[in-house]
Amino acid sequence: MPIVGAVAITRTVPGPWGPLHLAATERGIAAAESHTTESAFRAMVTRRLGGPVVDEADAAPDDPRRLTLDDAAAFIGMMQAGQAPAGRVPVDLEDRPAWDQRVLLAVTEVPWGRTASYGEIARRIGMPRAARAVGGALGRNPISLLVPCHRIIASDGTIGGYGADAWGSAHEALERKRTLLTREGVHVAGPDR
Repeated sequence: MPIVGAVAITRTVPGPWGPLHLAATERGIAAAESHTTESAFRAMVTRRLGGPVVDEADAAPDDPRRLTLDDAAAFIGMMQAGQAPAGRVPVDLEDRPAWDQRVLLAVTEVPWGRTASYGEIARRIGMPRAARAVGGALGRNPISLLVPCHRIIASDGTIGGYGADAWGSAHEALERKRTLLTREGVHVAGPDR
């Protein structure tokens, strides 16, 4: 029997660095994370969204959030194959601070195979001196891959940072960023930070 009243449903899909856990609300994908367990992911999403989170197997068969999860899985599959995904997957950033929402939504506008600098994102949102604060918001990105913060690089054309060391060492995180960019046909030269 389907569980009703869940604020989000989850699915785990193959990701570029192991299983990728996704959570969909009625507004879109609210979380995407790898390097964690399903139960830890659900607990984090429950804390963030303030309500029950269930596996999609426990949701109603006609739950529209299943379609959002389908779209996200297809999008990520295309990225993994080095193909530009068609369209966009809706994201739900409602629980994020207003600053983070502005930054992350601007980052979703950076197209496949392109990069922008932290300063450029700051200028796009009307805060031209806030490049460092943009980096902070990207480090808190709860929707990896679908909000493509890997496309944001330093103003001197070097790779910049990635993930605030959330996925292992800083070096490993930068290698993931470089791999994602390479899949999109972008080659970033220069030293890692």
